[in-house]
Order: sequence, then structure tokens, then C-alpha cells
Amino acid sequence: MSEKKGFFGKLVAGLQKTRDNIISGMDSIFSGFSAIDDEFYEEIEETLIMGDLGIQTTMSIVEDLRKKVKEQGIKDPSECKELLMESIRDQMDLGENAYEYENRQSVLLIIGVNGVGKTTSVGKLAGQLKDDGKKVILAAADTFRAAAIEQLQVWGERADVRVVTRERGADPASVCYDVVETAEREGTELMLIDTAGRLHTSPELMRELAKIVNVTRKRASMPVTVVLVVDATTGQNGLAQAKEFNDALDLDGLIVTKLDGTSKGGIAVSIASQLDLPIWRIGVGEGIDDFQSFDALNFTRALVGETI
Repeated sequence: MSEKKGFFGKLVAGLQKTRDNIISGMDSIFSGFSAIDDEFYEEIEETLIMGDLGIQTTMSIVEDLRKKVKEQGIKDPSECKELLMESIRDQMDLGENAYEYENRQSVLLIIGVNGVGKTTSVGKLAGQLKDDGKKVILAAADTFRAAAIEQLQVWGERADVRVVTRERGADPASVCYDVVETAEREGTELMLIDTAGRLHTSPELMRELAKIVNVTRKRASMPVTVVLVVDATTGQNGLAQAKEFNDALDLDGLIVTKLDGTSKGGIAVSIASQLDLPIWRIGVGEGIDDFQSFDALNFTRALVGETI
């Protein structure tokens, strides 16, 4: 229980800016209204949109809340908080199979634009998976950005995980091909490939990334999982990025970073809901323990002011 409290406490602290943005509004709504009417729901909508849940996701949440209130015959606004949390959680909860990649032999291609914390996420994930007893190998397929290979090697040393590299400027697709061949030969369970940052607005760069994904999928005999890293501080721009990457590459999941640095952490709800993708990890701080497995219920509770 103490470990759960510790992780939940870090989650609460990491979402503090978003909590401050949402909680005061929610508290005044649930305590300030004497009846459940259109104005009540409009206030909830405005508060959620201010937390960057987005209009479409917010409307889905409030519509679900209206349905539950009607079905259960609730009259007191103060009784709606639990139902609201359920409605938010349901937007992100994609079932128990969301983490199946961790329990099978897999190749994880980690993608995203520069600056989102992609390489750091790869390193932290490798350390956590190795601590869980997994046989992990890292691959540096970001062969163009200065110091990218060296940065991943530092993370590999910290996690005591082997890093496969090639010379700077090498074809990233060939690096992926080689690491899959090596990992299959050695019986590695999880291969984490750090790819070069790609702007979703550049068709040429996206085609290059699609080539990397296709080459890896053709070569690998095990599932290839494509994971997008999104910087929460970019807000709705992060959603736009995710849509572009998903259209081009058919994403399997998300990592949402820097939630501690924004008051609009609700973007995680918006992306997961609109793209119907699982969030596998979230970053709520700089430490290794601040890089957490995503739990829809705990995230929702932390978001709207519950305590464990």
C-alpha cells in the first residue's frame, strides 16, 4: 500500500498545475449549484475545456454524465462528482490488454517530434523493464541528431542495458533491421528502438519514418509496436501531432511526457479518447519513479482532486 501511495502521491504532485486549473472550478460547481440544470452542465464543460480536454472529448464526457444522472435519478449536484470521474476514466480505459506488449516478445519503435523527451523516455522504459526481469536491448536509430547516439548510450549504461549503434549518418531503417536480427538471434524479449525526431508537418520526413516502420515490420518475426511520445505542454497541438502520426503509421500506443510542466494535462484524456489509443506511460517529473505506467482510474482521481 505504501508503494501505491508513493506512486499516487507523485502522480498527484505531477498533475498539480492541471489540478489547480480544474479542481477549484469543479469544487465551486458541485458545492455552488442547488440543482442539476443546463447551466450546471455548461459550467462543467467550461472547466474541462480549460483543462485542455478538448471540445469533442468534453462533450462526450458531459453527454455520458447526463445519461448516468438521468438513469440513476440523481438530483443533488454534489453526488455527480463520482459519476464525472467515471465518465472521464471511461474515455481512456481501453481494457486489460493495453499493456500486453510488456508480456510478449516485441519490438517497440518509439517515435515523436524533437524535444518531446523521446530518448529520455526510451531510457527510463528500458530501465523499468529490465528491473521487471525482462531481457531488453536498445537501438539508436536516431543517426542524424548530434549526440543522440551518445545520449542513448548513457541511458543504456544507467539501466545496464545493451545499446546497438551504427556510425553517425547510417540509414535508420538498416539499424532497425540489424537490431531485430541481433535480438532474435540472442532471444531478447523486448527491443526498444529510438528513432529520429520527425515533424508531422513534413511529408518527406513522415515517408522516411514510414519506411523505418515498414522495414522493421517486414523483418521482425514478432509484433512491432509503434509508440508515439507526446509532450503534454503542447496542449491541443499534441493532439494534432498524434492524429498526423496515427494516420501515417497506425499507432499502437502513447507515452505522454512533461505533465508536471503544464496546467493543461487533460490533453492526455483528449488524445486517448479521440484516437482510441492506450497511454502506456506518463511522465510527471524528472525522476525514474516519475515515469509511470498509466492507470486511467488513478489519473482521473488525481486530476479532479481525489486522494488515496
